[in-house]
Amino acid sequence: MRRTRAAIGLSAVGAGVVALIIALAAAGGSSPRRASGPFAWLRPTPPPAGWHLARTPSGAAIAYPPGWTAIRTDPGTASVALRGSGRRIDGYLNVTPKQGAETLANWSRFRPRKNRAEGARNVRLLATTNDARFLSARGSCVIDAYTTSLTTYREIACLVSGAGSSNVVVAAAPVRLWQERSAVLERAVSSFVG
Repeated sequence: MRRTRAAIGLSAVGAGVVALIIALAAAGGSSPRRASGPFAWLRPTPPPAGWHLARTPSGAAIAYPPGWTAIRTDPGTASVALRGSGRRIDGYLNVTPKQGAETLANWSRFRPRKNRAEGARNVRLLATTNDARFLSARGSCVIDAYTTSLTTYREIACLVSGAGSSNVVVAAAPVRLWQERSAVLERAVSSFVG
């Protein structure tokens, strides 16, 4: 009888240890943390099948769906757009290597200032996070809105820092089309590889 109780006791202790190991692995394991709030959509994942990659010369890449096309912007960048009637831009994705004084810590102040310096009006910061996770890096992101001479845009703009480089990732659309375009823009940002 004693051996049976001892065996049962050891089995219970062993099961408890296994449960503790599983709980610890789930809490701090290798799976990426999920963002919350306005960035709950940000889940590092490979691009969907059939999407293409736009790459910078340094190798950073953002995925985009069929129907979007590469557009020429600044040297060293990768940009794609969804064109509407009259060649207007109804969706925009861009990757630019870090070039200025932006840091993960100052990104929520830096990005709105940069938009203003480039002529944007009515710049409004809607959401921020400095704990964004990407496939190969971490980042700070903002969601903001601003008005240009053409229209009012809403954008997701992230500074993403990896082992060898830092890049700015932008996904934008006119505010009037945001509901229609946001899922594709968010998916593209989630698949960024720096």
